[in-house]
Amino acid sequence: MPRNKIQFVRDHEPEKAVLVAVALKQPGQEYSATEYLDELELLVQTAGALTIGRFIQKLDRPSSKTYIGSGKLEEIRDFVALHKADMLVFDDELSPAQIRNLESEFKEVKILDRSSLILHIFAQNAQTAQAKWQVALAQNHYLLPRLTRMWTHLSKQKGGIGMRGPGEQEIETDRRALRNQINILKERLKNIEGQSAVQRKGRTAKPRIALVGYTNVGKSTIMNLLTKADILAENKLFATLDTTVRKWSPQTAEGKIEECLISDTVGFIRKLPHELIESFKSTLSEVLEADLLLHVVDAGNPHFEAQMDVVKETLNDIGAGKKPVLLVFNKIDAYVAPKDDFGTETMSLEDFEKSWMAKEHHPVVFISATRKQNTARLQDAILRELSKINKLNKNAQPY
Repeated sequence: MPRNKIQFVRDHEPEKAVLVAVALKQPGQEYSATEYLDELELLVQTAGALTIGRFIQKLDRPSSKTYIGSGKLEEIRDFVALHKADMLVFDDELSPAQIRNLESEFKEVKILDRSSLILHIFAQNAQTAQAKWQVALAQNHYLLPRLTRMWTHLSKQKGGIGMRGPGEQEIETDRRALRNQINILKERLKNIEGQSAVQRKGRTAKPRIALVGYTNVGKSTIMNLLTKADILAENKLFATLDTTVRKWSPQTAEGKIEECLISDTVGFIRKLPHELIESFKSTLSEVLEADLLLHVVDAGNPHFEAQMDVVKETLNDIGAGKKPVLLVFNKIDAYVAPKDDFGTETMSLEDFEKSWMAKEHHPVVFISATRKQNTARLQDAILRELSKINKLNKNAQPY
């Protein structure tokens, strides 16, 4: 069994994780590292493990050998031994050399980085064949340069005509097997994407809307609210992996029924592994082909602006950065007004709404999907934006 095989439940008890991050010696970096570890702890919880310790070290740059310095390494080693931790989880992607060196330092303790943890969670939540193949493809791409001591079939290696024989290094055998799996998965996903493209062509006449946003902001809840669908809407990270498309038939002010198609997509997150973005591009094609994006934001999260930036960067990465956007601040029932040093609220919800409507160049609407608050406003805003897009498209057509 691979040494880094992730299994987060041991005899019905959660495994114990220690989190590690580096804060660069720049203004605000220590605060950011703490915020990132908060999210990493939520990822660990989502995976089924228990966080028992957190360590942050200030450095000019992460150590190329062990990510952290020797002094902090010794401190963590003592903590791990004292509390019998099962794994160390690092908030950045580790290089193959860093993983090897850390494994040597911590022996039987598992070494995971943020990317491998996210890949594991995606694998846990994948339901359809397409999602499972996409995650498997991302995992294989991630593992390819990190195959150190991770082979599982060495005793079954065979010789024969055309084979290099028993003198071939085991890791080369595994790399070749992994590349073969990658090619097979790519071919399977290519076939599924071809089928999906045909299905999309059959529905091009209807306006198409895609829900996008950071993970766990309530996209699936909004989808259920608008379309009366029954999509899984859990308060956890990456509850939705497969793109779901549903028909929505709102009534316009003139009494006309406007048939639309709404798609719910996988949530984004900071430091999303590049392998996942590449593997899920076929799923995210619904975003690329949408007429309007609903960028859903968690108004109750104190770090929502940083999350918005992550979503915008990811949309740019997949080529959807210039799509028309309706900004939807969800969870306004969870909004917490900031306070000054005297405990006085400095920005009420009403002030918050006005400020964002003034400074955001996209149209903005504020709702609570769980409480069905301002649902009519959301519907009216969507219809207004679709009407604008329709007029622009008509004007763009040649005579």
